Amino acid sequence: MDQKMQHMGERARAAARWLAKATREQKDAGLERIAAGLQARQDDILQANQQDVAAGRENGLSEALLDRLTLTPARLAGIISDLRNVIALPDPVGEVFEQTTLPNGLCVHKQRVPIGVIGVIYEARPNVTLDVAGLALKSGNAVILRGGSETINSNRALVEVIRNALAVCGLPEDAVQFIDDPDRKRVLDLLQMDRYVDMIIPRGGASLHEFCRQNSRIPVITGGIGICHLFVDESADLEGALQVIRNAKVQRPSVCNALDTVLVHEKVAQSFLPRLVETLQADGVTLRAHESALPLLTVNGEGELPASVAPAGPQDFDTEWLSLVLGLKVVSGLDEAIEHIAAHSTQHSDGILTRSEEHAARFVSEVNSAAVYVNASTRFTDGGQLGLGAEVAISTQPLHARGPMGLRELTTYKWVIRGENHVRP
Repeated sequence: MDQKMQHMGERARAAARWLAKATREQKDAGLERIAAGLQARQDDILQANQQDVAAGRENGLSEALLDRLTLTPARLAGIISDLRNVIALPDPVGEVFEQTTLPNGLCVHKQRVPIGVIGVIYEARPNVTLDVAGLALKSGNAVILRGGSETINSNRALVEVIRNALAVCGLPEDAVQFIDDPDRKRVLDLLQMDRYVDMIIPRGGASLHEFCRQNSRIPVITGGIGICHLFVDESADLEGALQVIRNAKVQRPSVCNALDTVLVHEKVAQSFLPRLVETLQADGVTLRAHESALPLLTVNGEGELPASVAPAGPQDFDTEWLSLVLGLKVVSGLDEAIEHIAAHSTQHSDGILTRSEEHAARFVSEVNSAAVYVNASTRFTDGGQLGLGAEVAISTQPLHARGPMGLRELTTYKWVIRGENHVRP
């Protein structure tokens, strides 16, 4: 292992021990200092980000990645607001729960504690630097960040603000460390640091997640890859459904909770699908229609499709679009919709649009996704939107945490047993 990486791990472990005993007041003061520093250094941060965006455009980054990479005054203000929302949240560390007294008189409870040191590997999303740093600090964890090479200037500016703020507040600067080396070998080094790092969170594409799973000696939290569905049931409010689908697809198409596939009940498809296409094509959405939907979308009665519609290809329903593309399919009913989602979903965010409580209950019960929606846009799968202040990731695996991971998901617990000189018989 690279000696510099080993020293980084040693410093992170020492910082984590310090943070585990920090008070809420100390941690909140650090967060407020970071927020103030971001406001004071806004021009420097945005200038550094513009360098990354320009380099990314020259290097041929996709529009989706460029959108994720870009910081604007409004986005930075939103990040600062999220940090202050985290300050307002209760500190989960030290929470006592599941208290009981056993028949032998032992008093037992669980007590919430930080995980320790978290390694986060991510690509073109400088906002992750601040989301992770803020939540890690509040939950008493140290963090080692490894952003992509395309965000190097942005992350340098952001981490400088964070570490300066920690130092001013008397908190350990090494609570937040940044691997300032674009060499991919540093990722492998981080994945092998099981002596110092307790959990790895990758945030990026499927290839990054697979690389981490195959090479890590440390538990890996996977997720953030979303093939998201909405099913329009026969009882749905069709006018409302148009607005929900439009929001889920168009509001920010480059993110993991954006909509990828709409399933429509055959009893409403003939009236609904043409209206949906008309609504979405005004926003520049192109549609990939399953053979079940194509006959309902032809114009002039001659089999001609609208310019925005094309037949779906064999992989289209297994594609996370991250752009203004949407899959369409007509299904016979709730059973077929659930079967389609089971076959193609990444268990991120899936929903039903219905006025039937029975169908809603079945959908919630049978669709095994981290976030399941009834009559709402999938775009709400977000830590800030769901009251967590921010998030470090969206987990789609069944263990430890599911969905947006906020403060509580960055903690574990210990058993505390109190006795009166008890001995086991």
